[in-house]
Amino acid sequence: MLRYILLFGGLWVSTLALGQVKPAQSAFVLRDTAKNAVSPKVYSLFTFPNLNKSPYYRDAKAFSTLQKLARRANSDALYAPLFAYVQRFGVKNFIDESGLLWKLAKLEEEQGDTTAAVAMYKLLLKHHPQGLEAQEARQLLQDFGEEQKEDYVPLEYYYELVEFRKEIDTLRPPRGVYLNMGDGLNSSANDYGPALSASNDVLLFTSKRHKRAQGLKEVDNEDLMVSYRRDDDWSLAEPLEGINSPYNEGSACLSPDGNTLFFARCNAPDGSGSCDLYVSTRQDQEWSAPRNLGPHINSASWDSHPSLSRTGDTLYFASDRLGGFGLSDIYYTHRNAKGQWERPKNAGPVVNTRGSEVSPFFHPEHNVLYFSSDGHLLNFGEYDIYKSYRYRSIWNEPKNIGPLVNGAGSEFYFTIDAQSQNLYYARSEEDQMGNLDLYSFPLPMEAKPTATINLDGSLVNSETGEPFRSGIVSIIDLDNGVEVAPKALRDDGTFAFRLINNNRYLIIIQGEEFFRLEEVFFLTGDRTFNFETMPISSRIQFNNMEFDNGKSEIKPEMYADLDKISNFMMDNPSIQLHIEGHTDSDGNPELNRKLSQSRADAIRTYLIDFGSVAPDRIRATGYGSSKPIVDEKTAADKKLNRRVEFKIEKK
Repeated sequence: MLRYILLFGGLWVSTLALGQVKPAQSAFVLRDTAKNAVSPKVYSLFTFPNLNKSPYYRDAKAFSTLQKLARRANSDALYAPLFAYVQRFGVKNFIDESGLLWKLAKLEEEQGDTTAAVAMYKLLLKHHPQGLEAQEARQLLQDFGEEQKEDYVPLEYYYELVEFRKEIDTLRPPRGVYLNMGDGLNSSANDYGPALSASNDVLLFTSKRHKRAQGLKEVDNEDLMVSYRRDDDWSLAEPLEGINSPYNEGSACLSPDGNTLFFARCNAPDGSGSCDLYVSTRQDQEWSAPRNLGPHINSASWDSHPSLSRTGDTLYFASDRLGGFGLSDIYYTHRNAKGQWERPKNAGPVVNTRGSEVSPFFHPEHNVLYFSSDGHLLNFGEYDIYKSYRYRSIWNEPKNIGPLVNGAGSEFYFTIDAQSQNLYYARSEEDQMGNLDLYSFPLPMEAKPTATINLDGSLVNSETGEPFRSGIVSIIDLDNGVEVAPKALRDDGTFAFRLINNNRYLIIIQGEEFFRLEEVFFLTGDRTFNFETMPISSRIQFNNMEFDNGKSEIKPEMYADLDKISNFMMDNPSIQLHIEGHTDSDGNPELNRKLSQSRADAIRTYLIDFGSVAPDRIRATGYGSSKPIVDEKTAADKKLNRRVEFKIEKK
């Protein structure tokens, strides 16, 4: 499978310490309707009421008290004033006083509140990713079982495995397909920045297909284009009349009723910075002259990527203005009762990081904020797409929407339809890396706004109780064919997914140490699977692998065990199989050897013909009665020696 590096374009220019304590689990959490756990402490702290009032909080007397209490190592006395101090943080405190965050996280851990400690360690890493404290925080998050990049199976390997198994599997995980949106929309120049109307029948995007004169030469000119859905197809794209100018326009979004347009215009004479936000309203099917939102909203820097909330009263956008957490932050502004946009506020330290956050997109049907970032902890490439749920007045910890969308390159400047079926964004083909085209892609499970139900589980050795430390866990949405990125078993044998409720799924667990496990289930609320299975030793013997006396024909009761073997071979392409046939000592030794060889050959033929196992991966040898397990004193001893063994050999 080819892995493409995705490239996108647009109007974007670019102390105190405690000792190690034992982790413990916090059981007291609040849950919102989206099933996102929020500790009461985390909610209380993460509101940060001073964040948009003052860039830096400093109380010399209170800080001196914290230092004295820290020197006395009095954790109980230190906790409350430290919590209150951090709660008053401004933007600059997250950079200059990250040690206080570290200290508070350690105190939460000491008190046994792992939920709060994890949230604060993540906050620390977003704003202070370097140093010894950051290294220890990363290790602690891994110890606490927080999601890591290594939890996901590399897609190249997984898809190769799926292809390898397809001859015998009638049901396979669906594979997302990038669908070029066609020559009616795409041109020979760069086309990017798609935006859909709430009704999904109007598509806006940015294009560089038109040139403009600059002195004696022609230069690229970014314009807004529009296309209309006609049945299952899109009309020929055309310039958005009344909006485009000699300056660069792009990064548009429509209000829910489709009559208000927000977009970015760059390097215009009425602008406050390099790029500003503009608005236009539609009357009698015509767009009004664009109006700059003014210095109350725009800054002296770069402001772009507008996106409206589903109610139309909150405008999100990206900006690299002074006073932010990183190179670019997500901001928002509310429309007040008079219809005026209030002064923008920073979306806060949970969404924004020391890196760059761009391309906010508010889902048209659900209260979910999507955005792109290069500063969050779980990252598969440069810029990845994340989603975050609102809990009362704070944003919950953003979730990476997974490697099925987020590749090794950059993913930003995107839109999702109201039905959450497709993601629309720009990408380049491998042989045309300089040309961006618009594509659609089936929205995988991790990106679905309603994928909020927790499915977790474990797999242990039924003989020893020890966890299996390697294996692949796949989940298939049987009702909708929605893809779920496969994950690897963690070192403790556990796995975790977030799925959509009230759907029917198939879970498949495969590995080199055990036979494949499969189970169909209907999901109604959070669920836990605790699987147990026997390990596969280097030699496998089945009770049902008994031939009729003196014969070598495969019997129907053998099919199930032989299919297990073929599935195992397909799940593990590096495995070789040696089939060994054995008889008891009755009769002529040479005839017994020939009979055992015929039986081993019959099994090999079955695995090749019906299991699609490559012939060069299987050897068959008949040993007759030359390798008994026990001395034959009884009929039971003879039965034990009459056997077929499967010897697993790894390349």
